[in-house]
Amino acid sequence: MVTPGRQDGEPLVLVLDDAAAELERVGGKGASLARMAAAKFPVPPGFHVTTAAYRRFVAAQGLQEKILLAAAAASPDEPATWEAAAREIADLFAAQPMPQAIAQAVAGDYGQLGGQDVAVAVRSSATAEDLPDMSFAGQQDTYLNIRGESDVLAAVKRCWASLWTARAIGYRARQGVAHDDVALAVVVQELVPADAAGVLFTANPMTGDRGQVMVNAAWGLGESIVGGQVTPDMLLVAKADGAIVQQEIGDKRLMTVRTAEGTHEEPVPERLRDQPVLRPGDVAELTRIAVRIEQLYGQPMDIEWAVHDGRPYIVQARPITALPDAAPGPRPLPAEEWELPGPNGKYIRGSVAELLPDPLSPLFTTLGIPAWEKATIDHYRAIGLPVLDHPIRVINGYLYYDISYTAGILTRMALAQPRFLAVTLPRSLRTAESRWREAHTRYAELDARWRDTDASSAPAVRLLDGARELVDEAARYYLVIQGGVLPAAYTSESMFTAVYKLLKRRDDPSATTFLLGSDSKPVRAEQALYDLARWLRQRSCDHDDPLAKLSGPELLALVDGAGASADGDAETWRELADRFAAHLSAFGDTVYDLDFAKPLPAEEPAPVAQALAFFLTGSAPDPYERQRTTAEAGNRAERRLAARRPGVRRWAATKLLRWARRMAPLREDALADVGLGWLTVRRLLRQVGQRLVIAGSIEAVDDVFWLRYDELAAAAAALDAGQAPHDARDAVVERRATWRAQRAVTPPHTLPATGAKVLGIDFARSGSAPSDVLQGTPGSPGRVSAPARVIHGPAEFDRMRPGDVLVTKITTPAWTPLFALASGVVTDVGGPLSHSSIVAREYRIPAVLGTHAATERLHDGQRITVDGDAGTVTVAPDHHGDGRMPDPTDREEGDQRP
Repeated sequence: MVTPGRQDGEPLVLVLDDAAAELERVGGKGASLARMAAAKFPVPPGFHVTTAAYRRFVAAQGLQEKILLAAAAASPDEPATWEAAAREIADLFAAQPMPQAIAQAVAGDYGQLGGQDVAVAVRSSATAEDLPDMSFAGQQDTYLNIRGESDVLAAVKRCWASLWTARAIGYRARQGVAHDDVALAVVVQELVPADAAGVLFTANPMTGDRGQVMVNAAWGLGESIVGGQVTPDMLLVAKADGAIVQQEIGDKRLMTVRTAEGTHEEPVPERLRDQPVLRPGDVAELTRIAVRIEQLYGQPMDIEWAVHDGRPYIVQARPITALPDAAPGPRPLPAEEWELPGPNGKYIRGSVAELLPDPLSPLFTTLGIPAWEKATIDHYRAIGLPVLDHPIRVINGYLYYDISYTAGILTRMALAQPRFLAVTLPRSLRTAESRWREAHTRYAELDARWRDTDASSAPAVRLLDGARELVDEAARYYLVIQGGVLPAAYTSESMFTAVYKLLKRRDDPSATTFLLGSDSKPVRAEQALYDLARWLRQRSCDHDDPLAKLSGPELLALVDGAGASADGDAETWRELADRFAAHLSAFGDTVYDLDFAKPLPAEEPAPVAQALAFFLTGSAPDPYERQRTTAEAGNRAERRLAARRPGVRRWAATKLLRWARRMAPLREDALADVGLGWLTVRRLLRQVGQRLVIAGSIEAVDDVFWLRYDELAAAAAALDAGQAPHDARDAVVERRATWRAQRAVTPPHTLPATGAKVLGIDFARSGSAPSDVLQGTPGSPGRVSAPARVIHGPAEFDRMRPGDVLVTKITTPAWTPLFALASGVVTDVGGPLSHSSIVAREYRIPAVLGTHAATERLHDGQRITVDGDAGTVTVAPDHHGDGRMPDPTDREEGDQRP
């Protein structure tokens, strides 16, 4: 006779802290929660549905035999058969009634939690002993805000069914693991109605410092952080006293909240987005609990937590399996203490670093950087200049150029200079356009070849070969423009400016006036978006113009078809979708960030939709009119120059002007296509990632970018050989945490922070400016006072308001739509001929570039004065971080925008 609530003498359910809640009965997650609950940590109350309950469920009515029969049809090398088996088994689970004994046992423990309608979280809990090499990789299904006995039982069944997803079936088939050996436990816990939640590491995953705790925090339930949908707050905390060592407040755009039916994501209220989630007391209490949990387990831990009504709860804890070696004790993150590749080395952020504002992903570091380094070495050797063996370094996640030139290299440079200046440089400038067009053709043809490859059927190793070929070609392309179009653009402009100064009279226009109004890919992209907005407004039959009130996300919903039921003509929405898709096809390969781990506009078009929403308001300036106005001003200036008395100076100025006008748009066209092959690279890599997800090596497709290239190559070879790739899930979690910590640091322009002199030039900022003044490089003339708006990336484009000063690390051509809203631009990185400078001048707004610390020292809402002539940014005396938002239309006289 079987005792109710038991299966073959084994319990069907156990209270959360039951001493019998061991790994083989309740799985890894359940055992960890049981251990903490028994130690009286603040773990939400709950119970386990044991592996014995699962076995009893599948034993009823011959379900196990049917499951095994369906799973047996799955072939190790045919993913389609895994999917078919998974669908069939899911239907079997859905149709199978819950045995009465299990239902009664679950209902009894559920009722003990606080009534028959208490909200719970229902989580799968895998047993490592069942599959020691697999640990049910990726099958950790969780269902939140489940209410009522019937819904809880249904969620338990769905968790059990997750043991038979396509990826789990395929992985076991590849591993040769018998399907009849597996079972799954489930944890049911009272749901914490979290005001805030997050992840905590009891060691600094970036430095390995065991004396620090890292906390990530966001509003609402913790799913927004785990799913990577929000940039959380990041805090480093000293274990010794709970003091906050470093704090980076994230822009928390989304939060996961409870609904009547479950959970969903909704926007964070504007007033909370840039406010700290945790108070210092909350941080100290979480740190105290975390340290005790670490002591319980005897090793560093990865802990998921939640806070409700000021009370902390622990909802999960697992060991951190890999940390950098580090001595215990606090270790600060100031740039001057960064560990340098060489003790006497000198390093500078410039050139391609202007396209890489964030720390690099592990895959770009190990695939992209070697390609750029090789292309750099090949280029320098081709032009006869000496170069270091490793000219590019990655320091604390950021790209730097090594300028640690020895006396021998400097001597060789000096000896090579005469020929370089007399022969090589003139030839490079003269052939810049033709070499760029040839390189562009090669790059585009290679991209087309791999774009047409059937990635779904190609071996994984071949897909990696394609990605590597495209990355290598992209690096060669960049070095062609770096050694041709880019210097030709700034040399021609600089030389024209110098000669024109010799001719200029007091009332003559500035040299910049001659060079504005050109056509380039970013300008054409803006005009195409403006045309789309104009077309859509013309098609609107409602004279109240409801389109002007649509937000970027609402427009994107219409484009994606979710808004098909909105007021208006269904045919219009279909055509809108087609036109928007055509826009992305033409301009969606312009990168926000050169790291191919970052999506492109074609993949994440929300910023483009936000720009379209702005154009729909009718208050956006007409880009055609702006281009005509600036071009006419340049033509008037040219006629005025032509009217001067003939002579060598006028002849030289005229000739140089023609050269500068030809090169200026080519520079922007060339830079806009650096990522021309990135959509294909990402498609190839993500196809490998999809296979790794099925194999259980990683949790999500985009986790592929958090692997190193050597790891990915080994995994691809294993996939093609029908072997199990290495389980990289823990490594991915830790690397993401490291990246977030690195991103919280503002990288200095030079390392070391002072004394980085090369050939007598001091590249470090002197720091002599007053504390309320940032010194930078003049980028675009004019002066404006307006609120600062700190934008860290495309996910924050929707925070930009008309009249704000755009403050950011860098801009790339894909950032151009923001210039239509901005009254000024301030960047951490860049110079007078960077993209930010060129575009700001086209938009006739002041710009100060290369401040090195604007995104760190300035805050949203501060009223600042941008002086594009002096190269300074001044914080108003009454706006030192008070967070108040002045009227964005209140701009100082002298703003050069019409």
